[in-house]
Amino acid sequence: MGHVTYSKDNLIPLIDRLNKYPIGLVDNEILHEILSLLFSEKEAYVGSKFPLMEATLEELSKATRMHSEELLTILESMANKGIIMDMPYGDTTYYLLMPGVIGFFEFTFMKHRIDLPLKKLAKLMTEYFRQDPEKGQANEFFGSKNQLTRSLVYEEHIPVTSIVTPYESAREIIKQSDFGAVGMCYCRHKRYHEGKECRKNVPIEGTCISLGNGARFLSRRGFATHKSKEELLKVIDFAHELKLTHITDNIRNKPTFICNCCGCCCEIMAGVQMGYYNGVAKSSFIAVIDPEKCDYCGECFSVCNVKAIGRNKNSLKKVGEIDQRVCLGCGACVSTCNNNAISLIPRKKPSIPKQRKRELYKAILTEKGRLTPFIIEMIKKKAKKVFVRKSYN
Repeated sequence: MGHVTYSKDNLIPLIDRLNKYPIGLVDNEILHEILSLLFSEKEAYVGSKFPLMEATLEELSKATRMHSEELLTILESMANKGIIMDMPYGDTTYYLLMPGVIGFFEFTFMKHRIDLPLKKLAKLMTEYFRQDPEKGQANEFFGSKNQLTRSLVYEEHIPVTSIVTPYESAREIIKQSDFGAVGMCYCRHKRYHEGKECRKNVPIEGTCISLGNGARFLSRRGFATHKSKEELLKVIDFAHELKLTHITDNIRNKPTFICNCCGCCCEIMAGVQMGYYNGVAKSSFIAVIDPEKCDYCGECFSVCNVKAIGRNKNSLKKVGEIDQRVCLGCGACVSTCNNNAISLIPRKKPSIPKQRKRELYKAILTEKGRLTPFIIEMIKKKAKKVFVRKSYN
């Protein structure tokens, strides 16, 4: 493959650009090898020239000093790989460089392909995420004060006295979306290329939901298939049957995906198991076990996708206990118990996701759509909490 022959030094400007996103990529030799497999030399150069917001072909042509015809061919290749997102809006197409995570790392394994060495990439990406938990990519993703993802609750298991807000319900998120698609699970597909299978026998295809403009892009480029709301709701029902945990964006309005995660394949669940107990924002509920009803059958141990259930060491009787530091409050374990010993109760201090504020974008962007000096200074100081982009949702 010709795209792996160029000097890895050419990747440094690309990595610098990717690290301007809230979740960056830890620079090491494994990352260099991954990027050299995903990006051709010209694609790496074009990627390094992307602004922090969407850009038109004309704007990118000026930034890269490339003719529009040559650049358009490169952009098409990048969009087909999932490295960038193209968004038609009226008579103009806007292009956005995808972050590494959540972004083109996941898209790499969200369709069948022969243009990339998937077996090698699977091994490299797993090594990249599991290497040096304290300073590596896992810490970059899960160690942030503001969690990137959050858990949703199985609403059928919440107490009748409690109310589930729309942003906590996978079903309501789907009902309120204007477009949805279903695709291949990045984590299970990657695991397949590592020679491993899901212990819950979850299929690779048909469980990963994308929503909104992201779903439009993914379906247009062959990463996912457009589905009706009724079909998407059936995916949620199927996930409940398999006792999977719903994970979505940690935002209140218009989430862009719902992953249905198992504890053996999912990188997000693996992060919690590695000790990043606050790496995923928890639901407003938490699971508890009634020791009077528990017969310590152990059925719930393997069901929990973050391994939050074990033996109660403070009880003379053999009973289960849920580690409240770890429990995401998804409710996947509740229906597993034949003795009705597990239930959900409201969390004392629930986490409320932030709203996506369009007025913030207007306040910090000039009329020409360029970054203000204040934002530029914040980026120079590597204040990764600030991420500016236009919104077409």
